[in-house]
Parts: sequence; C-alpha cells; structure tokens
Amino acid sequence: MSTADRTIIEAHLAVIDEYDEQINALEDEIERHVLESAAAQRLLSIPGVGQFTAAVVIAEIGEIERFDSDNALVSYAGLDPVVHQSGDKEIHSSISKEGSAPLRWALIQAAHTAVRCDDYFGNFYTRLKQRKNHQVAIVATARKMLVSIYYMLTRKELYDPPEVSA
Repeated sequence: MSTADRTIIEAHLAVIDEYDEQINALEDEIERHVLESAAAQRLLSIPGVGQFTAAVVIAEIGEIERFDSDNALVSYAGLDPVVHQSGDKEIHSSISKEGSAPLRWALIQAAHTAVRCDDYFGNFYTRLKQRKNHQVAIVATARKMLVSIYYMLTRKELYDPPEVSA
C-alpha cells in the first residue's frame, strides 16, 4: 500500500474513532437522562422495556397530559385500526400507521420480549395467536402495552399487572 493510501486510511480511521467517542458520550447522556426521569423509571418496570425503549417512548410521547385518553395515545402511535364504514357495514382492517413510527417500532420490539417474559402480556398474545397470525397478535400486544403505559404515566404507578390465571 502506498504512503498516500495509508495516510488517507489513517485519516478516515481517526474520524471514525472521533465519531465513536461522540456516540459513546451521547449514549451516556441519554442513559443519565433516563435514570433521572421518574417516567422512564416507571417504564423500566415493564418486562421487555429497557433503557433505550424507555428513552424512545418518553421522547416520542412527551408530556402524557397532552393526551385526553388512552385511545388518543394509541392513535398518536398509529396502533389504532382503520375503520371502513358504509351504511350499516363496519369493517376493521389493519392499523393506521399514522403517527409516530419510532414509538410504534419501540413498542413492537418491547412486545416481542414481553410476551416471553411476562405472564400478562404472554397470555394475551397466546390467546390472540390462536385466532390470528403472529404479526396481528404482536401488534395487539404492543397496543395493550401502550394502554398500560398511558395509565402508568397518568397515575404515576409502576407496572402491576392483574393476576393471571393459568
């Protein structure tokens, strides 16, 4: 390799190292904010929700008081079903996907873990999966998780699911 090529590569590697340092500093700052946030601490009590997910949810939702109801938050996340109406006929189809894509993505990722680690979400997912496919069941679980998050944040409570019967 020529000296010029080696110099160019070393310069690029130095830039990459600088970016890595900046990324690490930002990740530390985000982690510090999550650990200081009471709302994020509440979210961390949900199985399947880690620091990154809590940070995304808190950042995307903002102040929970903005939402009049759990349905308003579900609609904001785009996890509400599209309804087609004509006369007496009403058809519910897929989710609207109108709203915060990062929030929707974070909740669906958290739901994948929660169905394996939590009896409440796991049983809900299993019951729905018997009638629907995996994707429909996991999105419905993410919606249920978001409704739980709404009430946890408005009531300032930790995650405390109802008793699950076997």
